[in-house]
Amino acid sequence: MTGIRRNGDNRTDGPERPLAVSDDELERALRETLTRRVVTSRPLPVDPAGAVLRRARRTGRRRTLTGLALAGVATVFVTTGVAHFSAAGGDGGTPTVVLGDPPGFSPSPLASGPSITRFGPVRAELDLLVGDRLDTSGGERRQLTGVSGVERAQRVHDREGWLMTSAATAAGRTLWWVPANGTAPQVMLAAADAVAVSPDGRQVAWRDGPEVIAAGVVAGQLIAPVRTPAPDGAVPVGFAGDAVLIQQPDEGGVSVWERALGGQPAPANPDVRAVYGTRPDGRLVGLVTADRPGQHCLALLDPARDLAPVRTGCGVKLAADGLGGVSADGRWLLANGNARSALLVDLADPGASPAAHPAGPVLAGDVAWTHAGVALHVDATGGLVRVKPERVLAGDRPTASPVEGLAPGDRPVVVADVPATPDGA
Repeated sequence: MTGIRRNGDNRTDGPERPLAVSDDELERALRETLTRRVVTSRPLPVDPAGAVLRRARRTGRRRTLTGLALAGVATVFVTTGVAHFSAAGGDGGTPTVVLGDPPGFSPSPLASGPSITRFGPVRAELDLLVGDRLDTSGGERRQLTGVSGVERAQRVHDREGWLMTSAATAAGRTLWWVPANGTAPQVMLAAADAVAVSPDGRQVAWRDGPEVIAAGVVAGQLIAPVRTPAPDGAVPVGFAGDAVLIQQPDEGGVSVWERALGGQPAPANPDVRAVYGTRPDGRLVGLVTADRPGQHCLALLDPARDLAPVRTGCGVKLAADGLGGVSADGRWLLANGNARSALLVDLADPGASPAAHPAGPVLAGDVAWTHAGVALHVDATGGLVRVKPERVLAGDRPTASPVEGLAPGDRPVVVADVPATPDGA
């Protein structure tokens, strides 16, 4: 049926269009209608009809994507449910260790991951943690949301990320895993009484209630945990290869726990007061008591024989706080001396009187050595101290340098690097 419309629309006189029209015809009609509504003949900066059509197409695409997203969420829920029931029905696999969050702890949302900003080379040869800001030696600056109060930090082998341990609080200690890919930090342990991390970041040991627990670390997960009862006050303080070093209470010395073999830790060596680190040959550099009361000696310890001294030298007057670190090549020890100064000790021949040299401000925390043989630590003022053995031997006295962006009362944390050959490699 056809007819003539004379009023009520903007069409010219002529037959009406049939009801069944194609998309192309409808598009042309819409363009004609909008074009005739233009009052002036000036060219428009945009095509109004095209804009309407593009909005319509975008709306259609959004509806399609929304439907696909809802379908994907449903699939994830179904898959998760199936995996959960499958795991609950079997007995395979070693469970991942999860500790309860300390009171008042609330994890940060994953959606607000850390920011990464390139700003050029940083001053430190190693990564440096300043508050919740991580400055890497490669020139990245990252804000670590939810990470605070860090006391120690360790690089993980293969540059997979960082392990960061908080200082002791009323709620215990927290261990964070910071992935290298820029995603948000994750809490691995919470409310632990004490935490020790291996030099390569592959192993963690901690005190939980009446037990000391040790586990491997793979991609931010704790795997294959092993437990052993421990007396009150005994805490893990380090590793010797795969073995855990446990400090006994009341100056009871240090014991070695071969966790791979299970069972109880070996008898403690009551003369060992502290362990500074491991040499490439596997022997430990430690502080032991001397025959005279109040005196301490430097010793090489054999972890395979319950930390029996292999060689002892009592000529160096070291502080009893046990702060210090051994260089990657095993040549040097940087530790606190009794004379309010750090000492650089030559371990090439740790005999009766190894050579020791004043090496600047006293240590306020752990020492981290670079592969190139430079020691970095933080002094009591929060300044960063670099100790280069060749400069110290030449008579130079290292001094502390201020750290950019450090809040009053805070101290930066030097991140320990992994050994050139990781433990167990």
